[in-house]
Amino acid sequence: MSNTMSLEHQTNTKHVVRRPQRRPLRRLAVSLLMLLALLTMIISGLPILLLYVITAVPIILAGILTLFDLGLIVALFYFDRTPLLVTSNIIAWVFVAVLAVVLSQYFAATPPITDANGQPVPGSIATLETVELNGSQQWLTIRGEDTDNPILLFLAGGPGGSELVMTRKYLGELEAHFTIVNWDQPGTGKSYNAVPFDELTLERYVDDAYALSLYLRERFGQEKIYVFGESWGSILGVLLVQQHPDLFYALITTGQMVDPIENDQIGYEMALDLLTEQGRIEDANGLRQVGPPPYAPEELLSKFNGTNVVLNNYMEAHAHGEGTHHNLLFDSLRAPEYGLVDKVTWVLGLANTFTTVYPQLYDLDLRAMDPRLDVPVYMINGRWDVNAVNSLAEEYFNYIEAPHKEWIVFEESAHTPSWDDPAHFVDVMVNTVLSQTWPE
Repeated sequence: MSNTMSLEHQTNTKHVVRRPQRRPLRRLAVSLLMLLALLTMIISGLPILLLYVITAVPIILAGILTLFDLGLIVALFYFDRTPLLVTSNIIAWVFVAVLAVVLSQYFAATPPITDANGQPVPGSIATLETVELNGSQQWLTIRGEDTDNPILLFLAGGPGGSELVMTRKYLGELEAHFTIVNWDQPGTGKSYNAVPFDELTLERYVDDAYALSLYLRERFGQEKIYVFGESWGSILGVLLVQQHPDLFYALITTGQMVDPIENDQIGYEMALDLLTEQGRIEDANGLRQVGPPPYAPEELLSKFNGTNVVLNNYMEAHAHGEGTHHNLLFDSLRAPEYGLVDKVTWVLGLANTFTTVYPQLYDLDLRAMDPRLDVPVYMINGRWDVNAVNSLAEEYFNYIEAPHKEWIVFEESAHTPSWDDPAHFVDVMVNTVLSQTWPE
């Protein structure tokens, strides 16, 4: 009897000792899981919220994901928060967030071209699609009210810039006269991963632009197309028509780049002069410490920043066209053409692709190349452009030999006349370029 009681006493004692040890550990584990769950809930909820404001995902689908997320929150606080329940919620929230991202990519689209009643214009085209160029899938938008209209291929600025939204938003009136093709070049936006970075060369971009031009000519049954290059795209445009003049009715450029090194050095000196004139001696000294371009690839973004801020402020203060307050970053991040992943790669392109490709242009000087461009050339320049220096562009304009060439200045524009003064740009494209070059 005594032995039995002693055994029972030892057993009870063991229980009393163990339980206080196990419960705190369990509570700690659950608390840590709860903390992880709350963090997951907050982070995973962001993609769902973004579905409503910056993607083309139907509201009903976003609503379903939202209700599912709310259901998980209710379950977490209504039921006993066991490790299994908390872990299940974490997995479910991650799944819903991934699904939101996938849906944003799937439903990315360019809006239809509509009439005054909001109905799609009969015979119009408004597509966001991929095309195979030299073995890689690359993205573009095609927009126009009539596919029998001439084709205008837009080469965006950069390198690394994606401007799918800009032609739609600022040149909508031009869609009545052209079918506008806006190409997301390799390393940009939706085409960020189209080509390995070690293959991103000037020659590759020109070759892909050539392949795209052939594709467009065949697809739309037209003998030739038009090409419009902006900034970095103006370099591509010049090389493209120089090598393949038989494919193009005309070349139109804005922000014409000529010699990147000399251009950047002039911009650097101008920034110093502006800072000195403004009495910002400390900022001027800081810019002097940075030194003039060219810069090594790993220093490009940081060292260009000081000069770019000064020059951009100058352009914004002097250019007063109707679209001069456009914001490429915000316009693009809000655009339905990009899914959530695309919005991330849009930013990455400006950084990684720019630092990969721009240094390859250090030896480029269009004035040292063949002056012949066997197509009509229209150089449209913003009066206040100090990003692509007008003096260099005008020098190159005088250098080139073309069957017809025009130097056109927009008095209220800076580096991007097509966005700064879109009504004027449309007028020039229709009543000058098209009227002079499109065969009736």
